[in-house]
Amino acid sequence: MLTKVIEQANIDHFTKWFNRAEKIVIISHVSPDGDAMGSSLGLCHFLESQEKTVNVIMPNAFPDFLRWMPGSKDVLLYDRYKEFADKLINEADVICCLDFNALKRIDGMAEVVKNSPARKILIDHHLYPEDFCKIIISHPKISSTSELVFRLICRMGYFSDISYECAQCIYTGMMTDTGGFTFNSNNQEIYFIISELLSKGIDKDDIYRRVFNTYSESRLRLMGHVLTTMKVFNDYNTALLTLTNKEQSQFAYIKGDSEGFVNIPLSIKNVCFSAFLREDTEKKMIKISLRSVGTFPCNQLAAEFFNGGGHLNASGGEFYGTMEEAVAQFEQALEKYKPLLLA
Repeated sequence: MLTKVIEQANIDHFTKWFNRAEKIVIISHVSPDGDAMGSSLGLCHFLESQEKTVNVIMPNAFPDFLRWMPGSKDVLLYDRYKEFADKLINEADVICCLDFNALKRIDGMAEVVKNSPARKILIDHHLYPEDFCKIIISHPKISSTSELVFRLICRMGYFSDISYECAQCIYTGMMTDTGGFTFNSNNQEIYFIISELLSKGIDKDDIYRRVFNTYSESRLRLMGHVLTTMKVFNDYNTALLTLTNKEQSQFAYIKGDSEGFVNIPLSIKNVCFSAFLREDTEKKMIKISLRSVGTFPCNQLAAEFFNGGGHLNASGGEFYGTMEEAVAQFEQALEKYKPLLLA
């Protein structure tokens, strides 16, 4: 049995919308990851099983290693098909906003989503959700938005309607947002949900292989290069990885090639905090990814120094400037947070 995490009032409210709606749009954040795709496609499969017209719209492309997911070929990319996407968003009865807590996280889609007459629901697990949706299902202690989608479907009384494809997507989101269940995954109810998803016939080992073991040769060579340039701050129990635009071009970088790099230094003895700084050509900024183990609050550091946020052990942010300036900012952050890093 699962505890009733989502408030009953939100369940009842969304059920009314669900019963009346014919056209539903699902959106998630820029540079969608496994949880964004898993929660969005999982909810899409469920809604389609209830004979709803559903469109999943992402701000931009998702990584190649997620293209196997059922329904991914039908995802509409806003940066390529803006006019058509705007039409769908404006004509929707309900817009489901998944895995993001602020309109800025959907980039160019923000204005049209904000102004759409559609009823809006937020389903997310990040801190401090903005008030842009009528229904807000926000639970930062839950490991993934995909888990919240599963809980929502079950609380509405539709577990039996979760298909094999829906279960695959939800499991993928849960797995990727916990690093293969290696962090934010100590709640025993996660494993009850996994057992329920397994009852739908999914092969969790095959899903793991599809996500983590289908990378290109160039990704492995890129990983080796990044590790050779890694800087370890022994006095701070910290490691730093960086990747410039020039280095990306040298290794034929494609979206998703650096996925998971930030987790690697945490395997070093005594390292409790890892950072990965990558230049983003498209946005002309430095993308910051942070991971920690134990009680070190990398989300606080992200918010204070990199205009970001996230979870205690997994967060991110951004920096507008050169890589050298970003590294200098990071070193300043280390000095301020040294007492917590050595605690």
